Amino acid sequence: MAELRARRGMSQQVFADRIRRSKSWVDKVERGVRTLDRLSVIETVAGALGVAPDVLLAGNAPRESVADTGGDVDQVRAALARYDLPGPGSDDRPTPSLAELDSQAGYAWTAYRHGHHPQVLRLLPGLLADSRRMCHAHPQEAADLSVRVNRLAAHVLVKLGEGDLAWLAADRAMSAANGDPWRGGLAAISLAQALRTLGRGRLAMTAAMDAVRQIDLAPPHPRQTGVAGTLLIEAALAAAISSDVTAAGELTERATRLADDADCHDHDGIAFSATGVDLARALIATWSGDHHLAVLRHRRAIGAIGWHLLPAEHRAAHLIDIARAHLDIGDAGAAGQALVNADRIAPAETRTRPVAREALTAALRAGPTTAGVARLAAAVGLARS
Repeated sequence: MAELRARRGMSQQVFADRIRRSKSWVDKVERGVRTLDRLSVIETVAGALGVAPDVLLAGNAPRESVADTGGDVDQVRAALARYDLPGPGSDDRPTPSLAELDSQAGYAWTAYRHGHHPQVLRLLPGLLADSRRMCHAHPQEAADLSVRVNRLAAHVLVKLGEGDLAWLAADRAMSAANGDPWRGGLAAISLAQALRTLGRGRLAMTAAMDAVRQIDLAPPHPRQTGVAGTLLIEAALAAAISSDVTAAGELTERATRLADDADCHDHDGIAFSATGVDLARALIATWSGDHHLAVLRHRRAIGAIGWHLLPAEHRAAHLIDIARAHLDIGDAGAAGQALVNADRIAPAETRTRPVAREALTAALRAGPTTAGVARLAAAVGLARS
């Protein structure tokens, strides 16, 4: 603002008179003591300076505004489309050891939990190719790695709305599980998510519950509670999109009982806890049409200590989903704030996901728009309608 005012040869007093503010107010804004936190004020200031509001907002938007993931998705698609049998001389890259690949997969999962989806996409083609070669050479030893990498691919592709590709990756994970209940349970989480993304709620519910039954019959495992609980949540969400409110309620009750016994955080795609169950209840209420209940459950859940223990990706994704409930009860301000908060937690969630862009567009249209929402819209290239 100070730079634009000076370019136009206006003193602080002249500019203050034009926008009907005090000279002290102008001085505080230009020194950073005050902020332009209302869109109406930004529009007034921009009008006096003879620029569009986006010019002022762009100065506050992060530089790495939108990541173009299209090319990276194509690379993942190409990696998943390969069916040739790898062997010596099939390419010029040496295959890392199993320990090295496992470490690389762990790094990629950590990036995913922090919501660094573009980075994960760039890592996936190499991981998919190398894990495939390793699994061909050492099928028994590399089974866990194959499940781990294909699951990661499925999770990221779900985020980007690539349901068919996510289904393919999840199916690869299921095949690599080779009937093992623990691996199969992990793979079924990704499969259920992919099917749900495609609107196949009944199939997603069946896949998740079949895996739960296999886990129940298997010998005890250290992470059994986390996997079984996550599968129950996935089944409940699938029931909700299938309009089976009764089943969704029963499944969340089962998940709650498991969550009372143990919290399982920060594992590959597993963040099962009582707070996670409560967040799922909020989404189920949204998809069932009870938006006031959804918002109430959401507010209770994010006020719990467990909220801050969840991965950044999980928290940001939930805030994007709950924005729809705020919009449906006519609270555009709360919807916009949820999106702004999601962007602060994990920017790639709001800047690469189609569902986030749709929610932000709806918030802009619902108005009135706060400065924070306007800045986010400018950062992702959305014009205020």
